[in-house]
Amino acid sequence: MKLSTDLCLLSLFVFLIFTSTNAGELDNTSFYHDYYVTWGQDHLLLLNQETEIQLSLDQNSGAGFESKLHYGSGSFHMRIKLPDKNSIGVVTAFYLYSRSTDRDELDFEFLGSNGPPYTLQTNVYVNGQGGREQRIQLWFYVDDIPIRVFKNNTKIGVGYPSQPMQVEGSLWNGEGWASNGRKTDWSQAPFKAYFQRFNVDGCVLQTVDTMQCYSSTFWWNSEKLQTLDVQEQRDYERVRKQYMNYDYCSDRSRYPQTPPECQSNQH
Repeated sequence: MKLSTDLCLLSLFVFLIFTSTNAGELDNTSFYHDYYVTWGQDHLLLLNQETEIQLSLDQNSGAGFESKLHYGSGSFHMRIKLPDKNSIGVVTAFYLYSRSTDRDELDFEFLGSNGPPYTLQTNVYVNGQGGREQRIQLWFYVDDIPIRVFKNNTKIGVGYPSQPMQVEGSLWNGEGWASNGRKTDWSQAPFKAYFQRFNVDGCVLQTVDTMQCYSSTFWWNSEKLQTLDVQEQRDYERVRKQYMNYDYCSDRSRYPQTPPECQSNQH
């Protein structure tokens, strides 16, 4: 399954969007221009003049990469092809991550399966606290569809990602956790995922002060992107109603009281 993902970090809210997978939109940025390999060097292969990478996973190792720079805001995107075999227990991830004890993190985690529908889990960590998982079952024709919003609700005491973060991608073994206890069929290994579109639109930070990255001079901080338009809101509500099969906001076993940010993030 090929898909494109956009993850935006702004001063007012985070939103995750699926975008067109039209090959004409791909850029020719070399992987090494903005990224480097962090682990599993022998499980990563460069393709197409270094504009595409293949990560592979077997019982010995997976692989991962991250951006060379840290960002305080921006629009971060990647074109990803998920493993096409029975990949139960395999996790293909694209996320933002701060290297700190009390980390901030924004996750796309594609959970392996034995064919469609595929499951995408998103999560938001603030100051080391996560537990904000949502899962949706992906459909096949996705184009500019918002699938999650996490607003800046610091005024009511809800944390919001504010640390400099790096862009990361990986393919790893999530057997058990990502497969509802089912075993991974390692006879299908190696599992392979592909990543493209390595250009980054972000506010680069050399210090921990992210305020400079909230300027409206950056296109991703423009007023029109501070909220969903009417059609985007309709699409967002449709995704929540038809395709979401887990929402931490509704999980009373974990949260007897609804977390305070939940209501505002539905609109």
